[in-house]
Amino acid sequence: MNRKLKNEELNRISIEEFKSTAKTPIIIVLDNIRSLNNIGSVFRTADAFLIKAVYLCGITATPPHREIQKTALGATESVEWKYFKSTGEAIDLLKENDYKVAAIEQTENSTMLDQYPINENEKLAIVFGNEVKGVEQEVIDLSDSIIEIPQFGTKHSLNISVSVGVVVWELYRKFNP
Repeated sequence: MNRKLKNEELNRISIEEFKSTAKTPIIIVLDNIRSLNNIGSVFRTADAFLIKAVYLCGITATPPHREIQKTALGATESVEWKYFKSTGEAIDLLKENDYKVAAIEQTENSTMLDQYPINENEKLAIVFGNEVKGVEQEVIDLSDSIIEIPQFGTKHSLNISVSVGVVVWELYRKFNP
């Protein structure tokens, strides 16, 4: 029989411990995300996988906000974040700091997520786009690579919070074999 664990048995670290723990060398970049619930979910995923930071760009709302907090459940306190007026501005800063930038999108010549190679010494920024328009072409043009999530059904899109979960888990596994 499998007994469900109680919260106190989950060995959760404190916010202070989180901030001093070594991070996965990934920054999540949100390119004009309109849903506050999606933003909160991204923070929660970033906390779960020790992501270095979340960059909020354009119309993407910033904490503190009640609707973000509903899904973030406090992760905006643990995960570092910054706001940029444009995603291009964020990408410029990332590249100045030696980050490879990968847009998560369906394009010609994209690399499927399971085939995306990771160099354990690199730092990676992954860009997720607007719920309707996806990653802007201008941002795709600034990116070093494009990662596509393989999909096999009749729909060829996922909710952004689901996409972040899928991509971050796969990249986390590759950084932490």
